[in-house]
Amino acid sequence: MNEWSPAPSAGYLPIKDHGLIGDGRTCALVGRDGTVSFMCVPRFDAPPLFCSLLDRHRGGSFLLAPDGLRLSRQHYLEDTGVLVTELRADTGLVEITDVFPLRPDARLEVDTPVGTGELLRHVRVAQGSVELRVAVRPRGETQVERHADGWELTCPKQSVKLHLATSRPLPGLECALRLSQGEDLWVRLRWSEPHAAGSGRSASQCLDDTVRAWRRWSAFVMADTPRPDLVRRSAITLKLLDYAENGAIVAAPTSSLPERIGGDRNWDYRYAWIRDAAYTVFALRRIGLPDEAGGFLHWALTAAGRDGRLRVLYDVDGRPPPPEVIEAELEGYDRSAPVRWGNAAAEQVQHDVYGELLDCAFQWAATGRPLSAGLWHRLSGLAEQARSAWRTPDHGIWEVRTQARPFTYSAAMCQVALDRAARLAIRLNLPGNAATWAAEARRLTGQIIHDAWDERAHSFTEHLGATGGLDSSLLALPLRRVLPADHPRMVATTQAITERLGAGDGFLYRYLPQDSPDGLDQPEGAFLLCSFWLVDNLAGQGRIDEAAELFDKLCSCASPLGLLAEQIDPYDHSFLGNFPQALSHVGLLSSAVVLARAERGIRPELSTHAWFR
Repeated sequence: MNEWSPAPSAGYLPIKDHGLIGDGRTCALVGRDGTVSFMCVPRFDAPPLFCSLLDRHRGGSFLLAPDGLRLSRQHYLEDTGVLVTELRADTGLVEITDVFPLRPDARLEVDTPVGTGELLRHVRVAQGSVELRVAVRPRGETQVERHADGWELTCPKQSVKLHLATSRPLPGLECALRLSQGEDLWVRLRWSEPHAAGSGRSASQCLDDTVRAWRRWSAFVMADTPRPDLVRRSAITLKLLDYAENGAIVAAPTSSLPERIGGDRNWDYRYAWIRDAAYTVFALRRIGLPDEAGGFLHWALTAAGRDGRLRVLYDVDGRPPPPEVIEAELEGYDRSAPVRWGNAAAEQVQHDVYGELLDCAFQWAATGRPLSAGLWHRLSGLAEQARSAWRTPDHGIWEVRTQARPFTYSAAMCQVALDRAARLAIRLNLPGNAATWAAEARRLTGQIIHDAWDERAHSFTEHLGATGGLDSSLLALPLRRVLPADHPRMVATTQAITERLGAGDGFLYRYLPQDSPDGLDQPEGAFLLCSFWLVDNLAGQGRIDEAAELFDKLCSCASPLGLLAEQIDPYDHSFLGNFPQALSHVGLLSSAVVLARAERGIRPELSTHAWFR
């Protein structure tokens, strides 16, 4: 059981002090103070109904908490996405169970619509008696009508109509109730159609059915790894970010949580990146979740090129996200403006996407799924484009907002595109220039080894031509099988990155803005995924004890609920950036599997599929 913590102050709750719940369409963050502080309905990338996380006065929230709150803590019901918040007040103890109910026949292990379109909150007084505060405040002007069975709320800003039902009459949407030991309150906030599947069940039935569904699904997760508790929680977290309609996985459920308090590195991550698909699919397959892996693969292969252009990211429907705009009305988390909706990176040129997509197709075919003639025609065309694209500047994996540059990682991913295309054509007897692609891939590998190497720095650099600073994305080259982790120049680069981009305790910066201008000219936190990449590289170099020690340090930074943000403040280990971050959990999963294999005496190959042999 997690430790009790003092009641939050009047300011913004630390990012770490939130839990995530969801239903395969959308999700919510619930704070340790009993507040639903971020929730978009009816889906992940819809306008937020509650976002007090980004403005505690104007953002809107849904509060259930006792007066006189002194201590609180949170935990998940074991192996589920059901969250329990315990609130100890001067006069009693309250338990709040929060859940997005799943349909009664929900099978989480396959990609089908599983949610019922409601938030269920159950308050139970475990000790004493309390004055329970209730406050339902959607963002923006709300039209409220009282009915015999509850309240109807019309929210024009979100274009949604809500129905609020409670097990005890409420005098208003902002009120207080006296509850004593053993008494409870059920609150159901619904935005689905009145007769949606499962909507006729009792609240307790909804909760029980949902717990069963989660535990049935969680039983499939491989647990023979270091830190199996965090591996399972990471898998559940990724499932909570999985759009069940089509298998898309959003990068994070939030927007504009700052990468530095007071800075403006604030981005909207409620979309799905092609880049994330390749990493995520690889990790999900390795922990026993092939359906989720296949769903994301199918989404990526379907979305890419739908409008005649290969984009970096898409909305959950596989369409371009809305234009990036700044929300002037909201002050931002802890007054860290701006708040952004939409993401302009969707319009950037990033050559790594060729390799990401071909790698997705490779993983798809390697599991026995067919490649249609139409899809292969598109993919082989991308391989042809990659032959020349690597020679031209782009905006890179970190989506810099400066002039395009010839990034080493981008060239490396063009090598991946050529290599995977050649392997696919040969293995499946598909039409195309397999011999040419394979030869080009080998030549490009040699080009990277020589042209990105800086003899004075004794490391690879972020740009071809051995210019620019160090970049932690170079640690991903062995993960994508561009170079082996124990290649002498990769060993030297790993050491250089550890020394020069190290932020202490094994944390790494992505790059240093003063050496690698990104258009923002501000520092940021340490990027967690890069540290997990370092774990994999150390293991690949035979430094297993060092890799295991670093992995343990990174795991110790997880929140009490086992959740990870995008970045860590290296000075106080507070969370920064959008939360929870899918790729941070993907990094944990991948490193856990690498270490598990190493502990069994198996050489920690970063990709072990027979198609690579």
